[in-house]
Amino acid sequence: MDRRLFTQASMVAAITAALNPSAYAQSAMPIEQVKVLYGFPPGSAGDICARRVADKFGGTTYTKNNGVIDSKPGAGGQIALNLLKSAPADGSVLAMTPFSAISLYPHIFKNLQYKPFEDFTPVGTSSMIHHGLAVGPMVPATVKTVKDFLAWAKANPAQASYGSPAAGSTPHFIGALLGLNNNVDLKHVPYRGSVPGVTDVVGGQIAAMVTPHGDFLANHKAGKMRILATSGKTRSPFVPEVATFAEQGFPELTVEEWFGFYAPAKTPANVVAAANAAINAALKDKSVQDSFQVVGLIPFGGTPAEQLKSSQVELERWGPLIKRIGFTVDA
Repeated sequence: MDRRLFTQASMVAAITAALNPSAYAQSAMPIEQVKVLYGFPPGSAGDICARRVADKFGGTTYTKNNGVIDSKPGAGGQIALNLLKSAPADGSVLAMTPFSAISLYPHIFKNLQYKPFEDFTPVGTSSMIHHGLAVGPMVPATVKTVKDFLAWAKANPAQASYGSPAAGSTPHFIGALLGLNNNVDLKHVPYRGSVPGVTDVVGGQIAAMVTPHGDFLANHKAGKMRILATSGKTRSPFVPEVATFAEQGFPELTVEEWFGFYAPAKTPANVVAAANAAINAALKDKSVQDSFQVVGLIPFGGTPAEQLKSSQVELERWGPLIKRIGFTVDA
């Protein structure tokens, strides 16, 4: 079976498992305690999303107590997902991840230790993020647009670098496509999450960074760095003064990435349904929405089937782009 047919077959199986009450044995609810694995360092927008949503799990039909976050940063989020693969399929362990680890990594890592459409069951999306390109003090204040940045990078090749939260992440490829499509050599500097990269941009260690733009907001508003563009279909409600990539002539860099919760494969359907209900209820909570605004997140709920379909769309979209970029990893 070729890759596309195999992936489609896996999708059908996963949707059936998630939506058919008889697909797997039912489990008694609510469960006692839920642990949420997150594969990037604390303090980022994604970490805050996972914590705020999990904080609202307690007292629902899903679990008696608030969820707890278990940070497992490293390998662009793979460590957390590798742990989820071997976790009990009873709802006691979930993972939250950006879609890149599900839809992009199969095109990148030749020896990926998990199979996203076989080893995991989608539970529900939680938030939408727009990525941003921001520069720090290494780049002159006269650089105000993406075209300005490209011109500066061409004139200063030794300093023309950008960071991302991980090699193989969506922000990595946004920066790579920006350079490739405009014949500018932008050197990529991968970090273990957004926070250390933002710190280096503010400190003048690297020129720029592409990452969820919420991780720039505090420093942008304080004048320590400048967001030059955001990746959404429309301007970010958090920095409406900043034009999108598309508005500035780079429509191919329009990307709206979501964070999603996953459970191990064969998690009972009633557990998935209860967890999905708890996530969607949390997203309607005013305190959760307020905390999302601080870090530039947009509440984005939905069903497991919708999450699965979206991840398949992104898998197919990014395959040829990643092939063009030419980035793969053996280990």
